[in-house]
Amino acid sequence: MSGQWTPDARQEAERRVERRISAGVSIFVCAATVIGQISITLLLTAFLRENAGYAYLLLEIAAMAVALWVYQRAGSPSYKLAWMCLLTATPVPGMILFCFWGGTRQSKRLSLKPVPPVPESRERRLDYARNLSALRGRSPAWGRLAAYLMKRDCWLFRDTTARYFPDGAAFFESLIADIRRAQRYIFLEYYILAEGRVWDALFDALRERAAAGVEIRIIFDDFGNLFRFSGDALQALRDARIDAQMFNPVHRYIGRVYFNYRDHRKIAVVDGETAYTGGINLADEYANLVERFGHWKDSAVRLHGSGAWGFAAYFIRLWKMLGRTLSRPDDDYRPRRTFPAASGYCQPFSDGPFRNPDYPIEETYLQLISSAQRTLYITTPYYAVEEAIQTALCIAADAGVDVRLCVPAIPDHKLAYLVAETYWGQLLRHGVRIYRYTPGFLHAKSVLVDGEAALVGSTNMDYRTFQLHYECGVLLYHMPVVRDIRRDLESVMAQSELYTLEAWEARPWSRRLAASVLKLGAIWL
Repeated sequence: MSGQWTPDARQEAERRVERRISAGVSIFVCAATVIGQISITLLLTAFLRENAGYAYLLLEIAAMAVALWVYQRAGSPSYKLAWMCLLTATPVPGMILFCFWGGTRQSKRLSLKPVPPVPESRERRLDYARNLSALRGRSPAWGRLAAYLMKRDCWLFRDTTARYFPDGAAFFESLIADIRRAQRYIFLEYYILAEGRVWDALFDALRERAAAGVEIRIIFDDFGNLFRFSGDALQALRDARIDAQMFNPVHRYIGRVYFNYRDHRKIAVVDGETAYTGGINLADEYANLVERFGHWKDSAVRLHGSGAWGFAAYFIRLWKMLGRTLSRPDDDYRPRRTFPAASGYCQPFSDGPFRNPDYPIEETYLQLISSAQRTLYITTPYYAVEEAIQTALCIAADAGVDVRLCVPAIPDHKLAYLVAETYWGQLLRHGVRIYRYTPGFLHAKSVLVDGEAALVGSTNMDYRTFQLHYECGVLLYHMPVVRDIRRDLESVMAQSELYTLEAWEARPWSRRLAASVLKLGAIWL
């Protein structure tokens, strides 16, 4: 009868309610813990001031000493400045919070095992070195960047073809087709797995391959899926003999706010021969099957050939860091055939808090910006950077480089968008052109330099990407796909409005004030 629920529909509705309650409780516990720590800090500060003057004085002196120590440590200037301001302006509360939250220790003290990168044989290292030598001979600037990343176990590959996806629909169609062709294994690592039409199609393909004996392993971030992926969906994976591992459960580290560290990577690998990366998560909005913030604009890249191994190695390492084991030796996950020669070079890369205070992704952005001679196009949904990147963009524009920054016109996080606006005035004054994508939300993360090199990945231009999250991407040097990326970015700009300095200066005073205050805490947004 019309208006009545079937038993299946009623059960699904009940599951959704249970999932939201469970996720809400997790978020509430995290928020309550942080609020509780701040409350304890304030109460303890008041008690010491009134009843233990000597202890209060000692804490004030200790706060000054710690502020000096923070200043002298290596690491992010913004993080150091935030803690120094807190420690000097409010010494006792600042000192107590420093003890609660670990101060400048951004390295991840999770229950992650110290696991070295997947070993590479001497012969393979020599092959990577030959690739580097050839790239240096063709483009010294890109050779310099590639050498920097190879020092951090991000290898340079040839014999790889690449396909660029300017939208989620084409990406999912290709990914599912490759999954259905899998013969040996499938690795998936995503910040968001969301139940819906996309997940239903993916799960059907995964379940069929698992039944055929294909090894399937999935890593997904807990925080990214609190409201998106139910216990029933996770159980369905296990029932299909698909091994799924949650990254950093939010309830486990709330005592030291380590839930702030997330696995933001987007990786899919099939048989060690094909790999995907980019900004696209496994959810309906990425294919515009549902509308959240207007048209969702995103991008991804498919690698087929030797370069796919780079992403397989990153997955294997994190899988082991999470305390899990594999059914076969690492080398059994390499591609089992050679690939025909292909134009150009690709370099998968990954980064995470375990490297701090070394920030390879931030340094990669800096080198891309400083190497630009003619054009520099950037897309990012968020913008909150250190002074070094801001200055590098201004210098490039002053030197005559055509610098263009593409951002959303419809943001998903309004507070972060307000912070981004505080940077734009300086960029505009130096001649950087800023395009706001008016059809909706621009989530693509890409850099294109001189039509020669491009970056596509999970990397935003903000503190979280550079210092807090596990991230990944691929650099493409002199590959034919770079032309496809340029055409897509030109299309994005054609659909966008050019933001002007006059518009920036005409912002209401209330918006300016709010943005300035929020910028003080930009490292936590």
